[in-house]
Amino acid sequence: MAKEDQTKEETRGITVKKEEDFSEWFTQVIKEAELADIRYNVKGFLVYRPWCVHTWNIMYDKLAGILEKKGHQPLIMPTVIPESNFKLESKHVEGFAPAVFWITEHGAGEKIEERLALRPTSETAFYQMFALWIRSYKDLPLKTYQRASVFRYEGKATRPFFRAREFYWIEAHDAFATEKDATNQVKEDMETTKEFLLDELAIPFIFFQRPEWDKFPGAVNTYAADALMPSGKVIQLPSTHMLGQNFSKPFNVKYIDKDGTEKYAYITCYGPAISRIYGALIAFHGDDKGLVLPFDLAPIQIVIVPILFEDTKRIVLKKCYELEKKLRRHYKVKVDGDDEKSAGWKFNYWEMKGVPIRIEIGPNDLKKKQAIVYSRDTGEKETIKEKDLIDHVKAIASDFTERLKKNAERVFNTSIVDADSIEEVKENIGSKIVRVNFCSIDKDGEPCAEIVEKELLASVRGTRFGLDETPKGKCVFCGKPAKVVAYIAKSY
Repeated sequence: MAKEDQTKEETRGITVKKEEDFSEWFTQVIKEAELADIRYNVKGFLVYRPWCVHTWNIMYDKLAGILEKKGHQPLIMPTVIPESNFKLESKHVEGFAPAVFWITEHGAGEKIEERLALRPTSETAFYQMFALWIRSYKDLPLKTYQRASVFRYEGKATRPFFRAREFYWIEAHDAFATEKDATNQVKEDMETTKEFLLDELAIPFIFFQRPEWDKFPGAVNTYAADALMPSGKVIQLPSTHMLGQNFSKPFNVKYIDKDGTEKYAYITCYGPAISRIYGALIAFHGDDKGLVLPFDLAPIQIVIVPILFEDTKRIVLKKCYELEKKLRRHYKVKVDGDDEKSAGWKFNYWEMKGVPIRIEIGPNDLKKKQAIVYSRDTGEKETIKEKDLIDHVKAIASDFTERLKKNAERVFNTSIVDADSIEEVKENIGSKIVRVNFCSIDKDGEPCAEIVEKELLASVRGTRFGLDETPKGKCVFCGKPAKVVAYIAKSY
């Protein structure tokens, strides 16, 4: 009996359309594709499941590889930071204090000598050590990174991947002899973001210089990559920060220069959050069937589904495993030989998981020396002769992520609209990134930013880095002469 004839099977799949109810769609994808489980009994902390973690590990390795090619070396830093470290930079402690988890006792309630913070970020750990390691100009530049999780007591509603109380990232911390070298590092971080986010993950973004009131606590300047999600909200992905000497001085990160004088180093930091970027990956590329994953990031790149009938089952499976052996030389491949599930069920399941290529082989295909090849991104099925199958798979694999990238850029390029009045901003906010004439991203522009936040439930994302945009006319919020062209959006 053909498995296609079975009628009593557990059904799985997404029951809402992404465009009609993004929030519910996102929740269902996380559950049905087995990415994470929110039922862990501490609010804001998730259990991340194998299909997700396999991709995370690939993402970590790719990003670490880019960093190491550019001179960064890996470290493993302690998870705890003493309160005395944390308080050395006043703006930093002011910015992060409300979100810190504190360890105050051990054992049976016995108090520890000094409170320890579960790291919300690691500047105050790294630079404590930089002060010990850096002595001479010969020790610079010092470029380091670590893979880590960080902890922040988010007061807002938590959301899997986008906003949790523990998230997973790579953070890079670098020290330089000159401000120019530090500035070049910030630009290099932006290029790293492009190589990782756009080239590898096919997620388009805009780098903004954040306003003064929205900088990383303790930074001279903050630059952050924003991507627009299908929900109409932007999400901040990697950000890079020029810290100048704001941390060097309190942490005493100094070096002896060639001329014998003692100088403070210039420091930068860079924080791509892998867990948040994965959430963006789900949201940006996914469709009504579930995940769509870039080819290199898929835990399984090719699934072979045999069409099973009792009288031909053995020879069909034999052919499938022979093909698997050939493809495994270059790809991550699985034969789904489970004879308890129908082919249709398997099609649905692996599409939901985002496997890029599916190959179907049945008894008729054996007779005709062919296979059916399905591409997850286009939904196209093609009948391919056996002699051409390996080359055809190779062609799909090489083009798959590039197709995702081109489609994503086409969508993203229509996501920015101009507005000349508050009414026009209101009409577009929540579905687009709105570009406006704005008074200032210095402190004097903060009152207008408060209007945006309170009346529009949105935020001023900043000015576009690397693009010289000249404002014309007056600020759409206060009527003062506009000094900058700024971008406004709702955000996670």
